[in-house]
Amino acid sequence: MSGTGNGKDGRGRLGAMVSGLAVAVGCVLFLGGFAWAAVVYQPYTIPTDSMAPTVNPGDRVLAERIDGADVRRGDVVVFTDEVWAATPMVKRVVGIGGDKVACCDKEGRLTVNGTPVDEPYVDRGAAAAGGKAPASPQEFSATVPQGKIFLLGDERATSLDSRVHLQDAGQGSVPLSAVQARVDAVAWPMNGMIDRPSSFVALPGGVSAAGPLPLQLGAILVGVVLILGGAVYGPVAARLGRRKTPAGGAR
Repeated sequence: MSGTGNGKDGRGRLGAMVSGLAVAVGCVLFLGGFAWAAVVYQPYTIPTDSMAPTVNPGDRVLAERIDGADVRRGDVVVFTDEVWAATPMVKRVVGIGGDKVACCDKEGRLTVNGTPVDEPYVDRGAAAAGGKAPASPQEFSATVPQGKIFLLGDERATSLDSRVHLQDAGQGSVPLSAVQARVDAVAWPMNGMIDRPSSFVALPGGVSAAGPLPLQLGAILVGVVLILGGAVYGPVAARLGRRKTPAGGAR
């Protein structure tokens, strides 16, 4: 008798082993990616237009759970403060402890410590006399106490933000401890990641690093591919092995 049957069985065992390994690794990546994302991110629904056009009313966003010490200028954060109605709110950080935040300079821009900041996320439209409208319809100036942050909405005409609380203690600033998360992406509609604004890069401390969401999504996607590929490979390998075996080959 020849070893044809044994070779056939060997190919079948190898295919089954590769298929099972691919499915196992795929399950680890798929479930691990979901678990990682569930630990790191919290979903929120945007209730108002105060952050338009970055995020709009009804948008479902993913916010990375962070500590107040991780906050940087330009971050879009979720926070809760009793002075601000004790409900989760979403605003952009434009000043941190020690900063002097003011608006507007001769070109209508926000300034931080005297440095003009271009804000591409703010729709400044056109002023009545031509050119761009100011970054804030009301002029203001505030010095941010240490351990606090100054926040503005991207929709400067309607947002109820630090400008409304300028007469309060801290000139409208919020404690870092009030921050719960940093918005990283718009999940629905699927508008993708929210970029860190380059306008604040040159200031001390720079901007925050991107969150791990792309890595998590990559792990989930690779997991799906491996699970599907592994599930298909075993039967395909077995069928090909049968086709290559000559009829009546074992004697």
